[in-house]
Amino acid sequence: MASMPVIADRGEFIDVLNLLRKGRLLVRSDHDTGRCLIEGGVVYTAYDTLAAYGLIEELPPPPGRDCFAPHLHWYRLSPRGQDFAERAWAEWKVRPLWQRCWLRMTG
Repeated sequence: MASMPVIADRGEFIDVLNLLRKGRLLVRSDHDTGRCLIEGGVVYTAYDTLAAYGLIEELPPPPGRDCFAPHLHWYRLSPRGQDFAERAWAEWKVRPLWQRCWLRMTG
């Protein structure tokens, strides 16, 4: 039985979920070592967990982008991911500020 990835950085994970929940796209390059971008920020660890649990799905390239950037892949939340993101964000918002800060500092 293959082990499922753990959430390496909970702060990054919840931030990425929230941006995806708002309709933003995650962009991943074949040329980079597993890093992704969302809203211009680098995503270091969340992609593997999102993909392994089926929370994101790949989109076809935007019109006109497939010819000059075949190495780029775009992702959005899957239906399962949308439901998970809504529940996770609701739970995150009710945590006291000190807990949210502590989780961001400790990963």
